[in-house]
Amino acid sequence: MPINDVFLPLVGQPRGPELAAIEKCVAVAADLGARITALALEEDVFVRPRVMVPGGRDSAEPEGVREVSDMQQLLNAFANAASRTGIRAQSRSGKVPADQIASTLAEYARFSDLILIPVRPHDSQTENIIETFLFESGRPLLLCPEQQVDNLRAEFENVVIAWDHSARAARAVGDALPILQAAASVRVITVADDKTDAIMQSGTNLVDHLREHGVHGSFETVKGSGSSIGKVLGSWAHSHAIDAIIMGAYHHSRLSETVWGGVTKTVIGQPPCWVMMSH
Repeated sequence: MPINDVFLPLVGQPRGPELAAIEKCVAVAADLGARITALALEEDVFVRPRVMVPGGRDSAEPEGVREVSDMQQLLNAFANAASRTGIRAQSRSGKVPADQIASTLAEYARFSDLILIPVRPHDSQTENIIETFLFESGRPLLLCPEQQVDNLRAEFENVVIAWDHSARAARAVGDALPILQAAASVRVITVADDKTDAIMQSGTNLVDHLREHGVHGSFETVKGSGSSIGKVLGSWAHSHAIDAIIMGAYHHSRLSETVWGGVTKTVIGQPPCWVMMSH
């Protein structure tokens, strides 16, 4: 299925890296030829009534000054980026209780083909939103690492599939087919210290399956050498100038990865490049 409808959540403060990530996400959607919908949410909090001082001026707001909210700045950045690319775009905004932001975003994301998410490194709110999307939206995610935004390309020429033989990885491959079909180079890698017959057969079968969809890829194994799989993937992606990683999310339970760590938690915390995830 082609990627025609993309969703972009806008949450947080309008810092430089986040604004740059918004522009990069819009560029990716434009390259896909998709429509992009942005939803900006902020926490709905109780605000004390302002005290009016003699003369009628609001004591909480200096005369002649009205700050633009963080949410509005994010929306403005989105609108400007969409205008520059000429992409079909629409935006919405709202206020909800803090504990409902992630679930509200996930509900809206169900009406899209792909979710684009700017990722602040090791940020608890971002990680919570990503995990909620994975378990509640039913849609694939494309993570945009803010700390790498200057090096990210909007076109995915070199793509790697992190293949662990799981149902979630197979789902990710299916979701990513439009991206894989447009890529110039597709590699399938499995992180394993031993090349067992089962591992080699599984990788070969995936390459054969991809060929039926017009994707000509290659398969190889990468030694972990005692390092975590998430770190191995990141290091391999950097050394091979990879534009995007395709992977399944949470092969183990979310609780298990929260307690013990895991590939998904490592990658969510600090994506090495664009990362497309499915659950």
